[in-house]
Amino acid sequence: MKLNVVSRILDANERLAEQNRELFRKHNVFVVNIMSSPGAGKTTLIEKTIRALNGKIKAGVIEGDIQGTADAERIGSLGVPVVQINTGGACHLDANMIKEALPGIPLADIDLLIIENVGNLVCPAEFNVGEHAKVMLLSIAEGDDKPLKYPLMFQESKALVINKTDLKPYLDVSVDKIRKDSLSLNPSLEIFEVSARNSDGISGWMDWLSGHIHKDS
Repeated sequence: MKLNVVSRILDANERLAEQNRELFRKHNVFVVNIMSSPGAGKTTLIEKTIRALNGKIKAGVIEGDIQGTADAERIGSLGVPVVQINTGGACHLDANMIKEALPGIPLADIDLLIIENVGNLVCPAEFNVGEHAKVMLLSIAEGDDKPLKYPLMFQESKALVINKTDLKPYLDVSVDKIRKDSLSLNPSLEIFEVSARNSDGISGWMDWLSGHIHKDS
């Protein structure tokens, strides 16, 4: 019975996700769904991404959190349209939440929509929201065992951003192991090593992102 209930929930979510996808296609907007554990650096990466776009590519952001508006306020200060979703306890965003938030985003005026999912290494990977690409963000401070412990996140993503590389000298962690294990789960995964804090390595991530805008939207 539980499996049937879960199947119906996912089927209903997928129908709504397809409606979102159709709306994104209509407006030629490329959509990325950024997933990570809490504190991995999603908001900082989004801030650096928006600054690097420098207005040449127009972006909007949907912020997902269990509670609070701090991240939306940070992004809003950059002058881009942003909508905050508070899930009230749910550990992920779903297609209906995104559908309800979209009237607050001027799709006709943007090229890129960035969705910052709730910090969690399990649930966000299970729910499509209509995005073109799921992106996994992993801080090296979390350790190099996460790909094999949370495989679905890496299997469902098109890109992996390994963040906080500026901490390498202070941590007993193998970035090579993260790469190897991630690629064993998803051989087509694009991997970028960055420090969102100081923008090291951000150019590779930006090239990948820019290359998909309009091409895949």
